[in-house]
Amino acid sequence: MEVGGEAMMRVQALSEAGVSQVPPPYIQLPHNRPQLKFNTSSTSNNNQSSSIPPVIDLFNFKPNCRDLVRESIGRACREWGAFHVTSHGIPTSLLDHIKAAGLSFFKHCPIPDKLKYSCNPSSFASEGYGSRMLLLGKDDPHNEGNVVLDWRDYFDHHTFPLSRRNPSRWPHFPPDYREIVAMYADQMMTLAQKLMGLISESLGLRSSYIEDAVGELYQNITISYYPPCPQPELTLGLQSHSDMGAITLLIQDDVGGLQLLNHNRWVTVPPLSNAILVILADQTEIMTNGKYRSAQHRAITNATQSRLSVATFHDPAKATKISPASELVEESSPQYREVVYGDYVSSWYTKGPDGKRNIDSLLLN
Repeated sequence: MEVGGEAMMRVQALSEAGVSQVPPPYIQLPHNRPQLKFNTSSTSNNNQSSSIPPVIDLFNFKPNCRDLVRESIGRACREWGAFHVTSHGIPTSLLDHIKAAGLSFFKHCPIPDKLKYSCNPSSFASEGYGSRMLLLGKDDPHNEGNVVLDWRDYFDHHTFPLSRRNPSRWPHFPPDYREIVAMYADQMMTLAQKLMGLISESLGLRSSYIEDAVGELYQNITISYYPPCPQPELTLGLQSHSDMGAITLLIQDDVGGLQLLNHNRWVTVPPLSNAILVILADQTEIMTNGKYRSAQHRAITNATQSRLSVATFHDPAKATKISPASELVEESSPQYREVVYGDYVSSWYTKGPDGKRNIDSLLLN
């Protein structure tokens, strides 16, 4: 999803060059810098908040367990906007294979070869290898959010609808990379549709409500690589934001670094073997009329280890109009105005996320 017109050095190249100080474009403004000494998962005084996002056993979607699962999902959506799932039906071997394939591409494919797959620098949300996600720099007078570059490189794959899927644009290294990504995309799409059904039901809506409102799902898979950083206290691997679309499914390696904001406190999400983290995104917050909130999250860096994550985004088509469910508005007035998803995406990339300011701008009260 790289944008911006100028050529730039990849973060991996900076890290491997042995820089002892973070270059100025990557230094976060003081109020956004991570307080690393406070990055713990200790509980807060709010007894509604547990130390980490809930772990929900899906029991492989057995019908006799559906009520229990639905209740657990509803509670997690209200309290966190995110939760881990186990017994989800995705083979452990596939989770391991896509992480291994991504790590092999970033660690063992020479940078000149990786650059052959570079994103189109003239537009946002383009497919390929990149480092810069947002359009404006921190000194641009039109940039309200003082956007700073993230300390990460990534590869973004367009995987659904199938008309967007062109594996020839994906890496050829390792040799089975393209096959693994395609299999992973198919499995994640099925899981996302099942989860959207459970989330809908947890609100008393028909199972198909969210999927019907979103329409044809657009899926992107972003493999992010966070190289070691010489000054992790000054940077972020990924700045604070909530995702734009409907639902995100994320896996990470065992290094860790993902944080969720819960009750105004950053909580480090521990890597859980074989679990998948479900993150509610902004369009789901709108559709649920704010009963469920999208999860604000970020990634921190460290000085000694690289880190890898795989995020699978499920979004509406750009022309889709998103508004609160009428069944939920009957209980209270609408909290959000209707939005065309493509307009929302343009605003997100142009202004920068800055936490949840883009969705907050849609609030009616």
